Amino acid sequence: MSVDQDETLQRLKAAVHFTVGRLCQKLGEDHGRGFSRQVIAAIAETTFRQCDVFAKDLEAFSRHAKRSTVNAEDVKLVARRSSALSIYIQNKSEELNQEQKKKNSGKRKSRDTEEESRE
Repeated sequence: MSVDQDETLQRLKAAVHFTVGRLCQKLGEDHGRGFSRQVIAAIAETTFRQCDVFAKDLEAFSRHAKRSTVNAEDVKLVARRSSALSIYIQNKSEELNQEQKKKNSGKRKSRDTEEESRE
């Protein structure tokens, strides 16, 4: 691993650790509990490792499909191991598809209006 890659990896780990710390702090405030530094570090490390596994799986799925880009179907495949995550991602995917359809129909309407005004 090059120095730049190692530095990037360390920065990503630090960002995950920071975010986990903030989430634990917020949850602790909401529920009147505290989290030790060791617990926060363990959660952050576990989260980072799981993200690494997800990233490798996503790359493998897209490569298997002979694509160079990860798409929503790849993400759904990764999420299948967790029913709650799978349901959440499926719902988000449907929401995004509906939003995209609304945007596309709006574009079509504006194009149709432009064409009619030219005539």
